[in-house]
Amino acid sequence: MKSLLASSSRAGGGHWLTRFATLVASGHRVLDALQAPAALLARLYVANAFFSSGLTKLRDWDITLSLFMDEYHVPLLPPELAAWMGTAGELVLPVLLVLGLGGRFAALGLSVVNVMAVLSLSEIAPAALQQHITWGVLLLTLALYGPGAWAVDRFFNKNGR
Repeated sequence: MKSLLASSSRAGGGHWLTRFATLVASGHRVLDALQAPAALLARLYVANAFFSSGLTKLRDWDITLSLFMDEYHVPLLPPELAAWMGTAGELVLPVLLVLGLGGRFAALGLSVVNVMAVLSLSEIAPAALQQHITWGVLLLTLALYGPGAWAVDRFFNKNGR
């Protein structure tokens, strides 16, 4: 790209091309600077949804058990075990995700909770399904790219992922 810019400048017509390349480079710097806060916002958004759900389950454990026996049909697990595991996942994994401590592990774990929540319902409203898809995309992004520079993981991993 630099050689193209240099040859265009010598030819007299590269002034706009140089400005465009400078503008693109500036845009990249701005987007790079926004990566850490964007990852943190994604972690906070998803963690809030799951942690809130876990707290709701704890508030009335009898209703939670009843829901897991009658409404939620978690494959391969007895209802009581599914209730305990789901609630534990919704309370522990979001804390790890917000801190960015084992961020990829937390994102993958919440992805499992998210998928199981969708699969365990016999019917799910389109708006609720869309919300689960949004959480899934954010969790997949965090699992693939890591929790970002503003995460505890950053202190343990030199490349910041």
